[in-house]
Amino acid sequence: MKILLIEDDAKAAANLRAGLAPEGYEVEVAPDGKSGLLAAANGVFDVLIIDRMLPGLDGLAMLHTLRGAGIYTPALFLTALGGLNDRLEGLRAGGDDYMVKPYAIAELAARLAALARRARPPKQPERLCLANLEMERLTRTVRRAGQKIDLTPREYEVLDYLFRHCGQVVTRTMLLEDVWGFHFTPQATLVEAQISRLRAKIDQGFSPPLIHTARGAGYRLDVA
Repeated sequence: MKILLIEDDAKAAANLRAGLAPEGYEVEVAPDGKSGLLAAANGVFDVLIIDRMLPGLDGLAMLHTLRGAGIYTPALFLTALGGLNDRLEGLRAGGDDYMVKPYAIAELAARLAALARRARPPKQPERLCLANLEMERLTRTVRRAGQKIDLTPREYEVLDYLFRHCGQVVTRTMLLEDVWGFHFTPQATLVEAQISRLRAKIDQGFSPPLIHTARGAGYRLDVA
């Protein structure tokens, strides 16, 4: 795991690097806020560790700038400022976790691992199957009972989303936000019309029906 540590205390940085080395962590150090900002913006890191009291550019401002630039590398504040308001400021600035000095290296290592796990989306299978419906995700090919089904890009995305939540009720809001990227209601029948077209291609002429309506709740891809 590659870590960027933004810390102006050279001794503290050396101790942290030495403590994390046995855990397999590679630690790069930036000695102030400005150099940390440049390193985080231009490098590839699994997690950032940020001291709040930094010369040139403090940790809060540095992380706020990164988040504003669309850089969402998980960030943990490691600082002597431990009051409730300090913690809240850190989280509101875009921090994902907050630890107060002095700290136990074992707890820090565990928190870093947890942040990296949450940031890494689980790998999705390349081939999805339900009854006689098959989806090859690498080629974006869909077949039902061996027959190829031509889908529009949006129909494919909706089916892929339903597949990834197979057996669960997917609400209209979930589809609008996660497939269309809308955080408002653009049109009352947008989702319904798309599901209707998808159902006509996936279910019509085949058995058993796989796209079900959960009345008043949403939709479900399932055999039953």
